Amino acid sequence: MHDRDLDGFTLATLSRAIAAREVSPAEVTEACLARIERLAPHLNSFITVLPERALADARRAEAEIRRGERRGPLHGVPVAIKDIFATRGIRTTCGSRVLRDWVPEEDATVVRRLAEAGSVLLGKLNMSEFAYGAVHPDFGPPRNPWNLDRFTGGSSSGSGAAVAASLCFGSLGTDTGGSIRGPDAPSRNLGMEPNFRRVSPAGVLPPNMYDEQSRPQ
Repeated sequence: MHDRDLDGFTLATLSRAIAAREVSPAEVTEACLARIERLAPHLNSFITVLPERALADARRAEAEIRRGERRGPLHGVPVAIKDIFATRGIRTTCGSRVLRDWVPEEDATVVRRLAEAGSVLLGKLNMSEFAYGAVHPDFGPPRNPWNLDRFTGGSSSGSGAAVAASLCFGSLGTDTGGSIRGPDAPSRNLGMEPNFRRVSPAGVLPPNMYDEQSRPQ
């Protein structure tokens, strides 16, 4: 599969194709990683890419699906997450050099649940520093895939860019005052906002743990 073939899929259509074994999680993940390598530097959407983790996730999902052990619609689907969520053994920066070397010992609840659903984690996405406003002093601002001269908006800025460019097929972001909705509008994505506390905030970095709501993009 060439990475340009990813343009023909949405999260829903890819999920169905994987379930029907028309495409494999491994080949889709390899295409996503190639696309990230080709496009992410222009978009500045990722802070950390996890090729080894992603391929291991994909091969495990592929083997389970082949055995008839499909976990659900996210099984084998490549996703990425805003770098505000704690990830065990993977640095978590919250978009700030203050935390550039911090490696959590536990996953955020939503990260653990994504793994339990069998999704493939491609990496951690750029964001406004500590999810405040739209400033990116340390990692630089992501670019809108529809116009590289423009910003995606914040604070889930890398999520907006990565999903719009089909670098991943879904993302977890957070939102207090439009931090998912803001980037999704100019990026032409769909951002979902569940009721407060419908999605656990455990493992979302302070000072946002109780203000920020975790949501899919």
